[in-house]
Amino acid sequence: MVVMGLGLNGGGVGVAKFFCRQGASVLVADLQTKEQLQKSIDELKNFKVEFALGGHRDEDFIDVDLIIKNPAVPHDSRYLKIAKEHKVLVKSDIEIFFELCKAPIIGITGTKGKTTTATLIYLFLKTKYPKTILAGNMGISPLGILSKINKGSKVVLELSSFELEDLQKSPDIAVITSFFPDHLNRYKTFDDYVEAKKIIFKHQVKDNYLILNLDDPKVAELAQEATARVRFFSKNKPFAPIIPKEGLKIFGDQNISNISAAIEVAKIFRISQKNIRKILLNFKGVKNRQEFVAEKRGVKYFNDTAATNPDSAIFGIKTFKQRFPAANLILIAGGVDKNLNYTDLASEIKNNVGCLVLLPGNVSDILKKEISFLLYRNLKVIPVNSMQEAVSVAAKEAEQGDIVLLSPASASFNLFKNEFDRGDRFVEAVNKL
Repeated sequence: MVVMGLGLNGGGVGVAKFFCRQGASVLVADLQTKEQLQKSIDELKNFKVEFALGGHRDEDFIDVDLIIKNPAVPHDSRYLKIAKEHKVLVKSDIEIFFELCKAPIIGITGTKGKTTTATLIYLFLKTKYPKTILAGNMGISPLGILSKINKGSKVVLELSSFELEDLQKSPDIAVITSFFPDHLNRYKTFDDYVEAKKIIFKHQVKDNYLILNLDDPKVAELAQEATARVRFFSKNKPFAPIIPKEGLKIFGDQNISNISAAIEVAKIFRISQKNIRKILLNFKGVKNRQEFVAEKRGVKYFNDTAATNPDSAIFGIKTFKQRFPAANLILIAGGVDKNLNYTDLASEIKNNVGCLVLLPGNVSDILKKEISFLLYRNLKVIPVNSMQEAVSVAAKEAEQGDIVLLSPASASFNLFKNEFDRGDRFVEAVNKL
């Protein structure tokens, strides 16, 4: 069998390990080189795996029993066409997982809030079901957890649009957090992107649950297409009887929405208010998502590298302006465009950012152009060549009481391995100040 796409996020490694343990002959094929993939290769050193790196070979997709494709592999890949022409079975790890998993699955998707919502659901359920497992689009291969699943297990699975595209089964409980334009370098239109997200509930049955965001009209209207029982969550739906908002350690409307979604799932499993309250009182958020890094010389540094689209960056800026209204905000942004619109972000930057530090990439050029269209000349815009330089420049510009926020609004592949590598480089640079 062939693992098509090893990557650096852990998914490909998990697939290779799983099939090696089943006794399969495993070939890992990836367009990236050995040097680029060394971290993942090292994780497979104790497994019998062949590698074909730095480019694909036609023969690897012809005389083979099974291909497990990485979710990032586009459907129009010529190598997938070759495989299908030769009647080779092509699947994703998520498909295999759904076929083999015997435990109830809670699936979470949406443009923003997936990881935080999934993490909260996991923590809530674990108070009653200690064998609850968290996996999915967060560097944890679902195939790697199959051996841990037994009677009493519950599986919380974060699902991206890429992972949903080939799915032929739906989770027992599906949660959709929000829809905003994203990945339009893969999907022709926003509607195509939404259609991919909708697959999460397309195969549900009447005893399943679909949890929808009442505050997002495009999400809420999906209730009309549901075959499962529908429940709604809202940032305006009070959960004060459980815990007042003032008692939370995470901030902003997006996080209130995430909490509301997770509580709705907790209610289905009859998790006690006492246990929900205990988790929320101690929950400080998720790494790479508005994560507090350090305070240096009176300046607070936050890592929001998971903000890979303009709407996520806008939410980040709004959250920190609400939380620290008197603080000057220094924003580090920029990277690779996903064919998205940056007009609203430019306006938000104009209104709420004191200094803009731009990483290399075409998004930086787009933002500079959009800001100039607003005829705004007071904003200090500083282009840089690396994350180290970005943090150094931000530190020099910042004064006591200021906030430095990494919220790139773009993809990371021009300068970093992925968005998490980008966040790690930011944290390293801050800690060196």
